[in-house]
Parts: sequence; C-alpha cells; structure tokens
Amino acid sequence: MVRRGSTSSVRYRRAMMLLASAGGNRVPVVAQLVQADEDTVRDVIHRFNEIGLACLNPQWAGGRPRLLTTDDEDFVIQTATTRPTKLGQPFTRWSLRKLVACLRKVHGRTILLGREALRCLLARRGVTFQRTKTWKESPEPEREAKLDRIEEVLDRFPDRVFAFDELGPLGIRPTAGSGWAARSCPDRLPATYHRTHGVRYFHGCYSVGDDRLWGVNRRKKGAPTHWPRLKSIRAARPDGAPIYVILDNLSAHKGTDIRHWAKKNKVEPCFTPAYASWVNPIEAHFGPLRQFTIANSHHPNHTVQTRALHACLRWRNANARHRDVLAAERKERARIRSEKGTRSGGRPLAVAA
Repeated sequence: MVRRGSTSSVRYRRAMMLLASAGGNRVPVVAQLVQADEDTVRDVIHRFNEIGLACLNPQWAGGRPRLLTTDDEDFVIQTATTRPTKLGQPFTRWSLRKLVACLRKVHGRTILLGREALRCLLARRGVTFQRTKTWKESPEPEREAKLDRIEEVLDRFPDRVFAFDELGPLGIRPTAGSGWAARSCPDRLPATYHRTHGVRYFHGCYSVGDDRLWGVNRRKKGAPTHWPRLKSIRAARPDGAPIYVILDNLSAHKGTDIRHWAKKNKVEPCFTPAYASWVNPIEAHFGPLRQFTIANSHHPNHTVQTRALHACLRWRNANARHRDVLAAERKERARIRSEKGTRSGGRPLAVAA
C-alpha cells in the first residue's frame, strides 16, 4: 500500500494495526505503536474479522442525524415552486424568509428549517431564483389541427416537405458581431446614423428532404414576390408528386390566385398557427445565415450584401454536414425550442444535449 503511493493516512494506520495484530502483538502494544486508542484498535480488528480488507475504508457519517426526510424535502421543493397565491399567501413570489415561515404552518404540516439550510436544499435540487418569462398563446381555434398536420407531413413525407419564410428587413448598416482578436483589442466597425439604402427581404426556401436552402432578395414581401418562390419549390420536384409547403399566416400567402395555383399543381400549404414560428423548419437555418453574413458586417450597399448572402448559401449547400453549419443550426434550434413551450403553453420543453 505504501509503495503504490495512493493510500491515505487513515488506510495506512489501519493497515499497520492489522499487520501488528497479525504479528502476535496484543491490543495495548498495537495502540502504543500507532498512537491510537485501544478501543479504536479493537474496533478495527473486529471489523476486519467481519468484512475483511474493506475495513480499511471506513464509512463515516459525520454530523447530527438528518431532521428532514426525503418526503419532507420533496414537499419543500413543491412548495417553493408553487405560486404563493395558490397557497393563500398575499404576495406573488417567495423570499427565503417568507418560505421558511410558510413551511412551519402550511397545510398543517410543520417543517422546521433555517434559511441557510433551505438555500442549500434548493441549490442541491436545482431550484434557482430566476426572472419570469412571458409567452404568447395562439388564439387560433385550429391551432392543434395545424400542428398535427405539420407533424404528420414531416413524419410521413419528409422528402416532399418544403419550408418558406421571409428574413428581414435587411438594412445597410454596420452590424455588430463577434470574432477572434487580440486581448482588449476587438475589431471595430464605424457607426452610421443615415439609412439611405432602404431595406430588403430575403425570401428563403428550404427542402427538408435534400437539406438545401435557396432564395432571393427583394424590396418588398407580398404575393408578387411570394408566387415565384412557390414555383421554384414546385420545380424542385418535377415528378409531379404532391408536395407540402410549411409557411406562416401572412396575408400574401393566402391570396385567391395562389390558392388556385397551389390546388392545380398539387401543392398543399401547411400554415403555422399564430405565435408558433418555431414550427417552421426554415427558422433554424435563418439563424446561421444571419450569423455568417449579417453579423460583424459592413456592406456598402444591397448588391454587395446580396452577393455575400448567396455566396454563403452556395457554401452552405455544398457543406451541409459541416461542423460549423451543424453547430450553428443546433444552437439556433435550441434557442427556438426554448421559446416554444408546451402545446398548452407555459414552461419550456427540455432540450436534449
């Protein structure tokens, strides 16, 4: 044990006790040799006779006995994560002092707990003091039906599902971002206060089956610019098989002419519910596109910006499985899902790592 160099002083002293006892020495002699109490030597020898060399690793339980059982701790956590108004308290959030006072008399169950012990318990169970977040509930009566239809086409026909959306407005101005630089010497961009170039909108199309992204920049977003993009999506499947296009509820997407053309060309629009942009698969790809072409940029005009955008699209489609692309898409998808919440609204869903 000593030659291995990985033993502790407790293991070493206990091993000396056993070795001296095995050599025929009596308990007083062993106690004097290791400078320990005789009762301690007897306990070690008796423990060795019961469990063998496992006695070299004593399982000590220090401190006084626990005052709270596991059920009591679960009850404390449940109370801490419940709104005080539901328990008849005249305030909207807990403080440690208020929570300790409430636990002593809530529901006729008395739990004596100090503030520091309560803080440690909450930290150990992963309960932290956080800001409250808001969420928008979709007022549409067909919300569940739309979500079910989008999930159905994504599961059954992924090679015939496309997504469409507009990214913008895209202005001409220096946009802050991030990049590698020497310590305390970040790259700097000029500040401008005049917007003389107007804005553009990127009309993006995404093929779920082929994992391909394409689109164009236009001055406005409306039916005249939306219709050509639908035709390009239809041309991506020239076999004439039915296709499904996931898009939002913009009024330009629901024109009468567009509906007639979609019905004639076997194109089924799958509209997302209001306040549910996270359903559209293209949203996870707009984040990396904005990160690699808009952030940390200083384009002089829209022509240069458009060229940079399309150059990034060509690189992205040629390297769809690149680590940077996958990492950026995964990060954006996690951000979108964190805002998603459950279908009934409320707490966000857990994101798998």
